[in-house]
Amino acid sequence: MLKDYQGALKDLAKADVLEPNNASTLRSCEIVKNMLDDYQGALQDLDKAHVLEPKNKSTLKIRGDVKYMLDDYQRALQDLDKAHVLEPKNKSTLKIRAYVKYKLGDYQGTL
Repeated sequence: MLKDYQGALKDLAKADVLEPNNASTLRSCEIVKNMLDDYQGALQDLDKAHVLEPKNKSTLKIRGDVKYMLDDYQRALQDLDKAHVLEPKNKSTLKIRAYVKYKLGDYQGTL
């Protein structure tokens, strides 16, 4: 694996020029920025993707993950709750949601 994250971001910027406001491209940018530990940049891309597709369960779940990594637990829980409503049996969403509830002191909610 090459791990040319900067090159990937350049290619994604070109894709954005060719097809602006593409939620899939924005989510791809988020993945690369997460790999670079640029969580604020990843969150900005996810916020834009969320505006384009407000009921996309993947965007909501990943945005909740990123907010969790930024210690923004209350807002992370809001996104994860929405993702849970859209896909109640998603184990990954349930797991991170439990972590967030634990961080917020909602120990019963983690069960």
